[in-house]
Amino acid sequence: MSSTPTGPVVTDSGTVVRDGAFGNARALSCRECGHQVPLGPHYACPECFGPLEIAYDFPAVTREQIAAGPRNIWRYKALLPVPDDIESSPNTEPGFTRLLQARNLGAALGIDTLWVKDDSTNPTNSFKDRVVACALSAAREFHAKVFACPSTGNLANAVAAAGARAGIKTVVLIPADLEKPKQVNSAVYTDSLVAVEGNYDDVNRLASEIAGEEEGWAFVNVNVRPYYAEGSKTLGFEIAEQLGWRLPDQVVIPVASGSQLTKVDKAFRELVALGLVEDKPYRIFGAQAEGCSPVAAAFREGHEVVRPVKPDTIAKSLAIGNPADGVYVLDVCRRTGGAVESVTDDEIREGILLLARNEGIFTETAGGTTTAVLRKLVETGQLDPTLETVIINTGMGLKTLDAVADSVGAAATIEPSYDAFTAAGIV
Repeated sequence: MSSTPTGPVVTDSGTVVRDGAFGNARALSCRECGHQVPLGPHYACPECFGPLEIAYDFPAVTREQIAAGPRNIWRYKALLPVPDDIESSPNTEPGFTRLLQARNLGAALGIDTLWVKDDSTNPTNSFKDRVVACALSAAREFHAKVFACPSTGNLANAVAAAGARAGIKTVVLIPADLEKPKQVNSAVYTDSLVAVEGNYDDVNRLASEIAGEEEGWAFVNVNVRPYYAEGSKTLGFEIAEQLGWRLPDQVVIPVASGSQLTKVDKAFRELVALGLVEDKPYRIFGAQAEGCSPVAAAFREGHEVVRPVKPDTIAKSLAIGNPADGVYVLDVCRRTGGAVESVTDDEIREGILLLARNEGIFTETAGGTTTAVLRKLVETGQLDPTLETVIINTGMGLKTLDAVADSVGAAATIEPSYDAFTAAGIV
């Protein structure tokens, strides 16, 4: 089906949005009741207060058209809520990160074919650059005067950098106890970094209050969340394209809000519907830190709802005690035959070293969680080691140095002589 513009969109504030501003997106659709509302800065259904997501009328899209696009997420612009001229707007151009075959890690864990989708090479060294690029496009179309977010760190980095690139004022809200490197990585881009006493859920509530009171603010994961969330689909698109236009058998994905996991699944389903990949079964697994594992607990106990928890973990980028997409993660993992597992902080540290020392990839605590959960899934028989498996590394380890600083260091301190070196028994 092709998309036919129906005229300019007029938002609640009277802002006129140009034709084609959201590409092939046609409406916002409630994930609970299916009610649809016009495209605009909305995130909750007016009928049942359920979350809204983007609905599309996709045109025919070919592999050749995608391959001819830029080596960033805009090669998939026909499948995103962005205008056709998106490349002409200043942005950080994230995406098309490397997919590495992890032979050493696979051998260590007994997995026949293992890949790492390494998003640590994005502009601010995390996958958040993807979602922020889509949110920025929406913010522009809604003529926002402030680009903002509540964040556990990586999102703050991405919003601050993208706002600087686009020339729009940014305000980022973070928990006051956030890792220092992530604070610095935001503050270099913006002079409006706000540290809030409390955990992420406290910060998120404050952001929602501000969004309701301040005119012209685009909070990427609040009032423009439906557009923002679609950026995670590009991980799924890239994995399939980089595998030669096929779906993997199994994927392990870290879970914070849960949006990334659900959108990778959405990407796979869209690729099948468009005939870009062959339909086949695949299993999706979620990874959480034990100190903030409400979705894993609900999965393990067979619950249909996710009970909020108070986070207490070194994996601060996953420390969302009341995950917005938690119930949808349960749906995806159960539907695909996957699972949601959790690991301890010590196992997370081991996961960081396991990935670094086998594949030369220094991941942050979220990636350590994913790697540790991968190992646990194999050991418990939940993941089939004979099937092709992909894990997603969402961020760079330099952002969470404190997590492993006490676990690594010099193997020995010696005098500058050969005898001292041999006495140390290094090799």
